Amino acid sequence: MSTFTQALGDGAVVAKRNLIKIKRVPDLLVFSTLSPIMFVLLFAYVFGGSIEIPGMDYREFLMAGIFAQTVIFGATITGSGLAEDMQKGVIDRFRSLPMARSAVLIGRTTSDLVNNALVIVVMSVTGLLVGWRIHSSFGEALAGFALLLLFAYAVSWGMAIVGLLVRSPEVFNNASFIVIFPLTFIANTFVQEGNLPGPLKTFAQWNPISAVTAAARELFGNTNPAFPAPDVWPLRHPVLTTLLWTVVLLLVFVPLATRQYRKAVSR
Repeated sequence: MSTFTQALGDGAVVAKRNLIKIKRVPDLLVFSTLSPIMFVLLFAYVFGGSIEIPGMDYREFLMAGIFAQTVIFGATITGSGLAEDMQKGVIDRFRSLPMARSAVLIGRTTSDLVNNALVIVVMSVTGLLVGWRIHSSFGEALAGFALLLLFAYAVSWGMAIVGLLVRSPEVFNNASFIVIFPLTFIANTFVQEGNLPGPLKTFAQWNPISAVTAAARELFGNTNPAFPAPDVWPLRHPVLTTLLWTVVLLLVFVPLATRQYRKAVSR
């Protein structure tokens, strides 16, 4: 058996272990779902009447941003889960088993990808109930969901590095929130980036989260064709930009996370 095949097989076992944990502790899935549902209801019914998007209903503009924010926050489960396993000594038990070193990271990121997919299903139902509609084909809509999950998977590997560095879920949660919260708000997730002032507008236009949000809107058909096209390349070609960002993040974070994991288990 090749090393790669062994890593995939062992990773599947670790992923199954993490998914069984969700089944036994359903609170993990419940609370990771309640937060985005609250955001949908809050923005749709409280702020929606005050935010105008030319040529389209705000709820249709909103959902892609909620999806993007949700999967990014869902990706943080990778880091907090690894930090918890490090703290409880679970990683040391894995280390004593005849398994591929990378299996823990593959299993962790894969199980969190499945968790994100489940959350997206619940979010889609919530969006449909508040008035969101998909105006594209089934294939384009499926591509939109796949792109969101693919980008979140790449982010999970970055979260894995942080989780292995801090080795405490409490510290990780505080650190990740400080970074991810402004990233998801200084973007086109909830308002048009053109309405942001000066430097914030420029940051939002080049923010990768703006690209994945714009890509989801485009693939879901939640755009206004009559509205002027963005004047920056990432938002003119959001699907391609998101794919490029995903590739770059994986090329950078996968080897760094694997290296950090080896350092962590060799201490």
